[in-house]
Amino acid sequence: MRRRARRVPEGEHRAEVIDLSEDGRGIARIDGKVVFIADALPAETVTFKYLAAGKSFDEGQTLRVETPSPDRVTPGCTHFGVCGGCALQHLSPEAQVRFKQKQLIEALARIGKVTPTDIAAPVTGPVWGYRRRARMGAKWVINKQKVLVGFRERRTHLLAELQRCPVLDARVGEQLEVLADALARTGIADKIPQIEMAAAEHVCLSIRVLEKPTEDDLAVLRQLAEDTGFELRLQPGGLSTITPLNPPTRVLDYSPDGSERRLQFEIADFIQVNAFISQRVVNQAIDWLAPQPGERMLELFCGLGNFSLPLAARGVDLTAVEGDAGLVQRARDNARRNNLSIRFEKADLFKAGAEADWLAGHFDAVLLDPPRSGAEVMMPLIAAKKPSRVVYVSCQPGTLARDAGALVHQHGYRLARAGVMDMFPHTAHIESMALFVREA
Repeated sequence: MRRRARRVPEGEHRAEVIDLSEDGRGIARIDGKVVFIADALPAETVTFKYLAAGKSFDEGQTLRVETPSPDRVTPGCTHFGVCGGCALQHLSPEAQVRFKQKQLIEALARIGKVTPTDIAAPVTGPVWGYRRRARMGAKWVINKQKVLVGFRERRTHLLAELQRCPVLDARVGEQLEVLADALARTGIADKIPQIEMAAAEHVCLSIRVLEKPTEDDLAVLRQLAEDTGFELRLQPGGLSTITPLNPPTRVLDYSPDGSERRLQFEIADFIQVNAFISQRVVNQAIDWLAPQPGERMLELFCGLGNFSLPLAARGVDLTAVEGDAGLVQRARDNARRNNLSIRFEKADLFKAGAEADWLAGHFDAVLLDPPRSGAEVMMPLIAAKKPSRVVYVSCQPGTLARDAGALVHQHGYRLARAGVMDMFPHTAHIESMALFVREA
């Protein structure tokens, strides 16, 4: 038998907000039950409506703020509250960082049962126009006879109707309507579902096309490229099908650490979205590792070489490992172009065993930058090498805390330092860094 859906309370309700959830919603308790209320902040009294009712918690949306938090600010985007791209624009940037630092420290204590000896100062930077990488949706809306370009609405799979996006690189964020209008003038407007954006020295957009463009369509896109200065590429199939609208392709590259070293990448490659913060993260990781010339170091989840090139430039003997063959090859090419000697290896770091050739010998230090799932399999393998220091760059506090607990409680390391990097202002996403020092 199907269970009956729980009745959602009707009307308006009041609540006192006591905390923020991991996704940035206010937390209240009403009659002993937790209610997550969007756009509400701690220490506020709000009037809200219920959106959903569940067994263990309910969900709501703020209608009015009766008593505002001193940390409340006016959102910087007119689309905030409709577009699902941001969750915290109503919270001051300084308070956003405090919230993220609190989430990190609480996760380390609750999940890993560890506390850092030192809490590092947060790494912060510009909070607008910071996104150099994004995947935007595109949708022909027949009722409106127009194309929408941008991100999904909150709680739906529909695209929000955006005129601009102030968190994107301004060269793109201020041109969403120009881009949408051009796509609408093609004969395949309903066959364009997605646009990949990469903003380096120039802006490159890869447009997913589900039907071959006609010559008239190509003329419209070439005019768009001329008017905006964007380099346009078309993707009719998988990633290998991405081709330039007007050959040849232009080089996409950036400096990983603010030096003259340049890291080339393809438009679909993973790079950190925030160029300013990324450079500061790289330099902080190297400062914490304190590499000395001649030391033997291991880097895991190295990608294109974002940390690898600056590390190798310090004169260390570096082995860098990544699971994607294409990224490994591009990392090798990047090292060669920058006249750096690095041993890059391809390996599945979620299955790797102690017998791997690249794990042979001693390592003085280890740097790892895993995906959200963390690096649980690698913890005992790293510890077996007995490096004196380990720097762990994380994009998910929970998995960092889990892995930190293993290093500290099972393998004799101390969590010497931890702190957040505000890679994604106005979102609840938390990037962090931790330094582990071997006790004996």
